[in-house]
Amino acid sequence: MTDKYILQSTAIAARVLGDEAVIMATVDSAVFMLNPTATVIWKAADGTRPLSQIIEPDVCAEFDVTAEEASADATNLVEELAGHGLLLLSDEPIQQKEA
Repeated sequence: MTDKYILQSTAIAARVLGDEAVIMATVDSAVFMLNPTATVIWKAADGTRPLSQIIEPDVCAEFDVTAEEASADATNLVEELAGHGLLLLSDEPIQQKEA
C-alpha cells in the first residue's frame, strides 16, 4: 500500500475508553475493539496526514517500536479497518464532510 491519508468513516459509532477504542460498523453492526497502539492511529485518522506521518510522531513516540515495525502493522490495520468500512483511504488529504 502506498502512503494513504486516513479518515474515520461517518458510518460508525465509536468511543475511546481509556487507551482503547470500541467501534461499531452501522452497516453490519460488527464491533471492533482496538488496542492502545491501534487507538492512537484511530484517533489520528482525521484525513489531514498520511499514515507515515502518524506512525513516526504518534505511534513511535508513545510506544517502544521502530518506524519499520510499526509501518507494517499499521498498514495491515488500516487496510482491515477500511475493508470493513470503518476508515476511508485516499492518495490525497480527505475533507471531512459536514452533516
